Amino acid sequence: MLRARIAVLVSGGGTNLQALMDSRSRGEMPHSALTLVIADKAGIGAIARAERGGIPCLVIPRREEGFEKRVLDALAEYRIDMVVLAGFLGILSADFIRCFSGPIINIHPSLIPSFCGQGFYGLRVHEAALSYGVKVTGATVHFVNEIPDGGRIIAQKAVDIQPGDTPEVLQRRVMEEAEWQLLPAAAEQVAKQLVEQLK
Repeated sequence: MLRARIAVLVSGGGTNLQALMDSRSRGEMPHSALTLVIADKAGIGAIARAERGGIPCLVIPRREEGFEKRVLDALAEYRIDMVVLAGFLGILSADFIRCFSGPIINIHPSLIPSFCGQGFYGLRVHEAALSYGVKVTGATVHFVNEIPDGGRIIAQKAVDIQPGDTPEVLQRRVMEEAEWQLLPAAAEQVAKQLVEQLK
């Protein structure tokens, strides 16, 4: 069966990458082929997860000159159809987005348009939600465009904030209750659309 070839870009422990691989193992991503992982620094947990999952992994340091060109070259070499940003902390340039012809999707740990955009990543998002006093947060999967967290929304899931939540506790709950469910489902949805276009 025809499947969309997916590259996953990562910057940390790789829990969202693991969610994708677990979903694949359960047979929930029939239109998706996890083909390549690109880590933007050496020694991160996502690399070991990719190796255990049998997915080729390239380390391309984001802070080195030519990062985006090297990533684009790798995407071309592996014939990648779509890119998933899974805990990737870089912001891709408008040039990169124009040069890659396929869809790029991202998972963000809030209900966009709240607590998103430049500077909102990792624990900062959950700190802001708690500081503001909102009662509900969550996660959003969206298409990537030239505006940070500004692309069209694919899926969202709400998560209640509990009394006594710390940023770390809230981060974990948003991952477990929203991110790890949303991202594989959204990636498969986009992959299925791609495969139907390729038929």
